[in-house]
Amino acid sequence: MVAVIKTGHSVRSIFTYNENKVKGGKAQCIGEGNYPMDVSRMNQSLKLNRLLNQNALNGNVKRGSVHISLNFHPSENYPAEKLMEIAHSYMERIGFGQQPYLVYQHHDAGHPHIHIVSIKVRPDGSRIDMQNIGRNQSEKARKEIEKDFRLVRAEDAEKQVFSALKPIPVTKAQYGKMESKKAMSNVLQTVISAYKYTSLAELNAVLQLYNIKADRGSEESRIFKAGGLVYCIIGRNGKPVGVPIKASDFSMRPTLSFLERKFVLNNTERAFEKKRIRSAVDSVLFGKNISLEKLVSMLEKQGINTVLRKSDAGLLYGLTYVDHVTRCVFNGSALGRNYSAKAVLERCAAGSEKEKIPGNREVLQKAQDSDFEEYLQGRGQEINTKGLEELMKPEWQGDYVLGKFKARRKKRKRKGRPDLK
Repeated sequence: MVAVIKTGHSVRSIFTYNENKVKGGKAQCIGEGNYPMDVSRMNQSLKLNRLLNQNALNGNVKRGSVHISLNFHPSENYPAEKLMEIAHSYMERIGFGQQPYLVYQHHDAGHPHIHIVSIKVRPDGSRIDMQNIGRNQSEKARKEIEKDFRLVRAEDAEKQVFSALKPIPVTKAQYGKMESKKAMSNVLQTVISAYKYTSLAELNAVLQLYNIKADRGSEESRIFKAGGLVYCIIGRNGKPVGVPIKASDFSMRPTLSFLERKFVLNNTERAFEKKRIRSAVDSVLFGKNISLEKLVSMLEKQGINTVLRKSDAGLLYGLTYVDHVTRCVFNGSALGRNYSAKAVLERCAAGSEKEKIPGNREVLQKAQDSDFEEYLQGRGQEINTKGLEELMKPEWQGDYVLGKFKARRKKRKRKGRPDLK
């Protein structure tokens, strides 16, 4: 388990943030602590006013809101009852056992997690000291809860997550430096069974990371008409080198008919694995002006390779995401229109001239026509690779203060020169 604690100026903002998630069907309020009645019997006003009224007992506390997230290993899909037990235990151990708080279970990230909304002003008006609470009380509580509730330890999860941020460690095929068939066979045996893809294009998005391509040939070729498939090594320029090898010549026989059966099976198994990529893309793009190259680089740090599909003229018409954590591969259209090539180009405000509209309109229209599935709007989660806590950190929204409420700087009066008489 990983715990993340944030404080802020506005209780209303973090409350509204979580309630908006509930309205959007992305979360549910599963319980409360130290409220006069069950959360199912309260409306939004009752839930919020309980926090606001107690927080108002001490006007000297400027950062009175407390926003906590408890993040669990992807395998730990616990029912609401157990999550509430964990939440109560955690709040008690960090010194918030007597504080009012609300617990929300979120469903829009790649791992199970809950959010806890509370305040740092006690019923008697005194302030709870939160200096170093994350390093001291929270860390101790986290270790005790992992033991008591038999949760995956954060230290163990960190090793698992960071080992999964990169492609499976199989030696790349290099033409002329090793026996081609043996090199390709090692890659195919690992990739074809480990990753979940639903088309030849998605499979090739993974295989190209190992310098291999599955090829059916042109539509007029004999191999295409016969339903055949060959594998070949690709060079630095992306072009095949050497002699292609028939799929039927490999011991595992990764033929087209074999792969088509895998496509159907994988489509079912990867159905619930879209959230992580969506959240990662949203978190990178939210509130930022970055280029497509920067987006690709930042996603790669999170274990997601972005394969750019371009025309012979070099114009982008498609994106494929390879997630090495979930081992799932998705074309942009499979994730929703907001993640297609056209939409991503529009969201990348500072793309290169070649990626912008002039000269690319036809290609962008092609991408739009192919990407007609669900449209998702989300803010996602802030992720980086500085540690497991940051990697698993759920979505977060900072405090927002209207301009008219911001403190104004006082103008200094300038002394004028005395009138000359």
